Order: sequence, then C-alpha cells, then structure tokens
Amino acid sequence: MTHGLLGAVAPGFDRPLDVLEACHGRIAKQCDTLEKMLAHLPAHGADVQAQQAARAVLAYFDTAAVHHHDDEERNLFPLLEQAGAPGACDLVEALTLEHDELALLWRRLSPALRQVGAGAADALDAALTRRFIALNRCHLEFENTHVLPLARQALGAADVERLGRAMAARRGVPFAERP
Repeated sequence: MTHGLLGAVAPGFDRPLDVLEACHGRIAKQCDTLEKMLAHLPAHGADVQAQQAARAVLAYFDTAAVHHHDDEERNLFPLLEQAGAPGACDLVEALTLEHDELALLWRRLSPALRQVGAGAADALDAALTRRFIALNRCHLEFENTHVLPLARQALGAADVERLGRAMAARRGVPFAERP
C-alpha cells in the first residue's frame, strides 16, 4: 500500500483482491450519493450540487464500475472455477446474472442522470434508483462475505498475480510488484 499526503490510498494491483474490495467501497459511496440525490432533487432541483453529484456518479459507473465487472467476469471468476473452488460455478452464474441486471438498470438510470448533470432535469425515477442502489448493496455484501474470502482461500500466488496483471492492463497502468 502506498501513502499519500492524506494517508493511505488504494492498494496496488499486486494485491488485486484488496483492489476489488476497495472498489466495492467506492461503489457503495456512489450509491450513498444517489440516495442523497433522491432527497436533494425534490427540494433543490438540479442545482450545482446535484449537477456535480450526477456527473460524478455517471463518471464512476460508466468507467470504473465497468472495469470492475470485467475484472470479475473475465479474470477472477474463471480463476475461481479453474482452481476448483467449492461452489464456484454456481456463484459465477448467479453473480454474472446480477452484473447483467445491474448493467440493464444502469442503462435505464443513466439518461436521467445525464439530464440532471446538464441541469436539464430535476428528478430521477425513485423506484428505479432505489432498485439500482439495493441490488448493488446486496451484490457487494455477497461478494465481500462469500466471493473474496473464497478467492483468498482458493487462489495461489500465481493466480493472484495473473489477476493483478490483467486488472492493471485493463486500466492501462503498469503492474508494480511488491518490493
């Protein structure tokens, strides 16, 4: 882990399971922002704060969250299956379906967020937004309590390094080995 002026920052790709867990925390924070927007918009409309929040949520879910799901589906899940982790096949199938549902909900939610971000609309579909938030939270909780512990137990050092290298490459950053 590297340290910046403000203390600890995100783990490096030499610890990819920690990176995935940190991503889960960031997704949860974006869900918190969406929840705050549901309360803020009826009272204040698409003011500067709402516009900035909408653009931040869009930026996160349009890029980082996509990378995160690719990290899991293209790299982590196949490694778990290859390692013969108990229950991996069923887990992978269920989680991939949830990723698909989250992507579908996001495609329905993002146009309204773009309008709020541009100051052109002052409301979100509350039911849709709450469903997106709830599914994300449930999904993250499951991955944190079941998938990541399983990966820490089942994957060897070579698999973990392969995962980290793939994640770094997906983001176009160098893979830095631990000193």
